[in-house]
Amino acid sequence: MKPQVSMLMVTSIDGRLHPSRFTASPDGTRRDWSEEYEKIHASLRANAWLVGRVTMGEMSRTGPHPPSGPVEVERPMHVAKTDAATFAVALDPSGKLHFPGGKLSGDHLIVLVGRDTPDSHLAELAADGVSYIVSEGTEFDIPRLLDTLAREFGITHLVVEGGAKTNGAFLAAQVVDELRVWSLRHWTVRSKSRGSWIIAMVWQAS
Repeated sequence: MKPQVSMLMVTSIDGRLHPSRFTASPDGTRRDWSEEYEKIHASLRANAWLVGRVTMGEMSRTGPHPPSGPVEVERPMHVAKTDAATFAVALDPSGKLHFPGGKLSGDHLIVLVGRDTPDSHLAELAADGVSYIVSEGTEFDIPRLLDTLAREFGITHLVVEGGAKTNGAFLAAQVVDELRVWSLRHWTVRSKSRGSWIIAMVWQAS
């Protein structure tokens, strides 16, 4: 059984999806908007969140460090931690992400990698305490991956926070239960107000 899947997106009035691309404003900064976004994220009370390779690469800039010598790896899955409560999940079809450890912001890391990811990279992930799931086909089978995340890790509610490619893949797979698009309406710095968001759209599967 798959977890509940919520998709969360934020946009500026001029249609930009990433705070780094928002039109410059005297009323707020990228840091201000990001802090408000994290409060919205927390309000969903999910126990896992998912992003694509590009977004995760901005959060973890560690370089390659594969173990030396011969390696033996587990396929199609390696569970590094069996008692984690919250999870950070990344889609990385080419095996390009590297991490300094098995957690990100306190959440246990799970990486969904492509079928052709080399053993050396899987060994690196395992050595760092990162769990992984290897795709069995040339493309990610998203419904099957969701089932594995629920069954093997106990994920009950996943928030998808990717860019166009990741979000589009989940929508095309018809696994999204809820879509929330938030838009920044105004921001007042001088009075130190928290900022104001409007719901541009909320859609829920019937």
